[in-house]
Amino acid sequence: MPDRVVDYLVRAVSTLGVRHIFGVDGANIEDLYDALFDSEVTGVVAKHEFSAATMADGYARVTAGFGVVAATSGGGAMNLVAGLAESYASRVPVLALVGQPPTALEGRGAFQDSSGRAGAIDAVRLFGSVSRYCARVETAAQLPDSVVRAVAAARRGGPAVLLLPKDVQQAGLDTVPPFRLPPRSHRRDASGLTAVRAALVAARSTGKIVIIAGDQVARDDARDELARLATALDATVGVAPDAKDVYDNFDPGFCGVAGSMGHPELTADLRSAALCLVIGTRLPVTARAGLDDLLGDLIVASVGIAPPYPPTIHATSTDLSITLGELADEFACTARATHATPDAAALTPLQVPAADGPGLRYRELVETIDAALPAGTDVFADAGNTGAAVVHHLRVPRGGRFVVALGMGGMGYAFGAGIGAAFARRGPGRTVVIAGDGAFYMHGMEVHTAVEHRLPITFVVLNNNAHAMCVTREQLYYRDRYSFNRFQPAFLGDGIAAMFPRIPAYTVRTPAELADALGRCLATSGPSFLAIDCDPDEIPPFTPFLTTLENSRRTP
Repeated sequence: MPDRVVDYLVRAVSTLGVRHIFGVDGANIEDLYDALFDSEVTGVVAKHEFSAATMADGYARVTAGFGVVAATSGGGAMNLVAGLAESYASRVPVLALVGQPPTALEGRGAFQDSSGRAGAIDAVRLFGSVSRYCARVETAAQLPDSVVRAVAAARRGGPAVLLLPKDVQQAGLDTVPPFRLPPRSHRRDASGLTAVRAALVAARSTGKIVIIAGDQVARDDARDELARLATALDATVGVAPDAKDVYDNFDPGFCGVAGSMGHPELTADLRSAALCLVIGTRLPVTARAGLDDLLGDLIVASVGIAPPYPPTIHATSTDLSITLGELADEFACTARATHATPDAAALTPLQVPAADGPGLRYRELVETIDAALPAGTDVFADAGNTGAAVVHHLRVPRGGRFVVALGMGGMGYAFGAGIGAAFARRGPGRTVVIAGDGAFYMHGMEVHTAVEHRLPITFVVLNNNAHAMCVTREQLYYRDRYSFNRFQPAFLGDGIAAMFPRIPAYTVRTPAELADALGRCLATSGPSFLAIDCDPDEIPPFTPFLTTLENSRRTP
């Protein structure tokens, strides 16, 4: 058969180094799956397009490359929006290939028309708000240039969307040269870097430097360069909540997490610092809660793709592996004796009220999981009380990735993203997803995808029969007069065991049971599932909640 548009697309994806396309099949994207059949790229069918988008997101995060998602028209396309919004907010490069009805039927009552004609939904406007680039490919001849533009836009951080009518997908395209990966551009602000260097030199002569590192370090695969720069500057290093894996959590210079799930050691270091260097994060509220006054009294310099929200001496860099490497080389020549550094093993946990309800406590269960994870384990945590506990208490295993979706914070993100990461790794390492039961009810049936493909992934679900963060908010902000967010009891471990009898699935209620079941789950070669009974009324290590509780005790 002559080459078609879909054949060109699959080869372009392969040229990007991508080996999997995640999606849900349908009439207006089936030609792409036909092209995948005889290619070296594997098509993975998810159970829901949101999860397919998060699979692509997780795939991109662990590879520091691209993720690719495909969806059909109509509801399939609409279901992508929330997943792409997370990638947009977190600047993750994802390419979305979205099928559309044939061009001859646009504006003429086509089923699932989103051409924007004759009163139809306008998919270009819709996806344009959650992407760096969105284009409707009206003819086969437009495709090569559209792909180049989409790739370049996604490289700047975020999704790119190509809307592909069915007849265009089927059209012949055998007279164009093959897709060539455009060279990666590195943009940096020379004058800004000069100002940052000057601030660093001055700070080194007067006191200590504290680094707060963000997720751009992971996206640019600049962990080694960050570690070298920290050594050269004799700096202690804290991390944003969504960037726990960018610096060795066991290093004596690690001073914990910044912001609403943070550690007192980082706050103490900032109090005695001469300068704070912010790298690869804009310091959103979750990463700077409780630190605004401290940062306001400090000299703050920053390096990254976008300036932080607080005022800083900023230098733009679109590739931190280059910029941090250059800075590390410059300052290594004048490195001094080290300051006394905190013991990373002794980071102080936030003090939470004692809970007396059923099940395990957040700290003990996370520390039990922490002790069991081997080096190289990737951990994906969902948002909510579960995410707060994991961000605060878990130390990321050496050589592993840690991801929590704080861009949009969509519940259920971790199930798809962890599966995407497991496809990307496909090595000796394992992926662990930690989520609450509310997140499981949204997108936990992607466990089926992991079972179908025998992925080395363990799903850990904290089951408190509630949307626990909403329960906590009802208690703290609405006087606990009611609850819309408590569920009837459900036995998730038993349910998964019945649905998938070939995979290990357990329910645990004590620390001893957890350690034993977790060992069994991590030892299996394929997927496994672990439900942990928890107390819906336990308050997590989340500063806004703890501050509200303390204020309520002081004020009748």
